[in-house]
This record gives sequence, structure tokens and C-alpha cells, in this order.
Amino acid sequence: MRPLRLVWLAEHATLVVLGFVTILPVVFVVLTSLMTSDQALTASILPHPFDLGNYARVFTDLPLARWFGNSAMYAVLATAFMLMSSVPAAYALAQIRFRGANLIFTAIIVSMLLPPQVTAVPVYVMFSHLHLTGTLWPLILPNLFGDAFSVFLLRQFFLTIPKEYGDAARIDGCGEWRVLRSVIVPMARPGIASAAIFMFFHSWNDYYGPLLYASENAAAWPVAYGLATFRGQHGSDWSMTMAMTVVIMVPVVVIFFFAQKAFVEGIALTGVKG
Repeated sequence: MRPLRLVWLAEHATLVVLGFVTILPVVFVVLTSLMTSDQALTASILPHPFDLGNYARVFTDLPLARWFGNSAMYAVLATAFMLMSSVPAAYALAQIRFRGANLIFTAIIVSMLLPPQVTAVPVYVMFSHLHLTGTLWPLILPNLFGDAFSVFLLRQFFLTIPKEYGDAARIDGCGEWRVLRSVIVPMARPGIASAAIFMFFHSWNDYYGPLLYASENAAAWPVAYGLATFRGQHGSDWSMTMAMTVVIMVPVVVIFFFAQKAFVEGIALTGVKG
């Protein structure tokens, strides 16, 4: 019993240390956001006094509401378009037997390994000819044609669903779209939720894409690029920067808090069967 108790103590002590290391930067950001600009430049750890005015100033001194709107549009549309295109593609690769499926899946894996910087120039030239630069649409519209990582993730989850369910529905007269909509999607909600959360978080936190396509138009900036621009212009105003960081984190934290069960379940079950 004593060795088991020592193992239990060691495991929980390690988890406590890792948890502390993880939460410490967040605590530092929150405490700094409650300091005055002068106090944030000192070695003080605790705010004295607490200054909640930083949170009011990020909305009054900056176009934060517009940045939030741009980020929400980008993240929601990109996620919706990804689901519209990637769910049917993953279903076909996982549940339908056809020649060339493995070759297509291999091509998807290879495309995941290709750095986005490699294709940045030709893609930018294409969207420039379409007069879409200066907006977020070059980052949203490509999701209508599928996302390699999302297809991979969903395909691995769909493989855990026995093919007998789809075969039974086909025997009852259901077409492939009906099988996908009525049988597969309800059973794959955790996997779909995981793919949606990954895409939403990626879009919300994206800096490179807006830098490439929307930096010339301040009206199209999302929160990530707006924060980086503010940080570059006001390098010494750490309290304001941290307050803005906390405000930007809130939607992501709230979404993950309510969707964590489906997210964890989707990740845990993905890849059980290959």
C-alpha cells in the first residue's frame, strides 16, 4: 500500500506543479491589466490600487468593437464553411468504398505538411486579381473547398463508427446524403465539435493571414492583428495591452468551457481505428 500511496502523491504533485506553471502566465496577465501604466513598469506583482479603468479604455480609445466584429465574422464563417465542405469529404473517405480513396487521403496528409508560406505568393496574386485583398475573404472562402486538418480529424473519427449502421440505412432506401445527415452526423457530434473548435480558435487567433491580406485596411482588422498593432505603437503601455489581451481571451475561454466535454470526447475517440 505504501508504494501505491507514494506513486499517488508523486502523480498529484506533478499535476499540481504543471497546473501552477500553466496558470501562472494567465494570472500575471490579469494582475497586470489591473495596474496603472506606471505601476506596470515596476517590479510590483499585486496591483495597488486596482485600476479597472483599463478595461473601459480599451473600448473607448480603440475600435475594439469593430475588431471583435471582424474576428467573429471570420471565425464563424470559416468554421461554417469548413464544416460544409470537410464533413462530406471525410465521410466519403471513411465510409464509402471507392478506388483512389487512399491516394486522396495521402494527398491530404501531404498538403498538411506543406508550409503556408510556400503557396502564399500565388494565392495572394489570385485573390489580388479577384480584388479581394484588403478584406478577410481570402481567409474565409478557401474553407469552402475543405480544410486538410479538419478532413483528417473527421475522417479518423468517422472510422470509429461501424459501417454496419450506414449499410443498414442504405438497405432501408437511404441515399448517401441521407445516411450522412441522419445516421453519421448525429453519431459523430463530438468529432465535429472538435473540428469546429479547432477551426474557430485558429481563426480567432490568426495573425499571419490578416497581416498578409488585411493589413492595408484598418476597417478589416481582427482582434489578433489589432492587438499586435497596438502593442507595436504603445510598447510601454503594458496595463492597457494586458487588459486588451484579457478581453480577447474571454470569448475563447467561454466557448471552450461550454464545449470542453464534446471537445475532449472527440479528441479521445479520434484515431481509435485507422
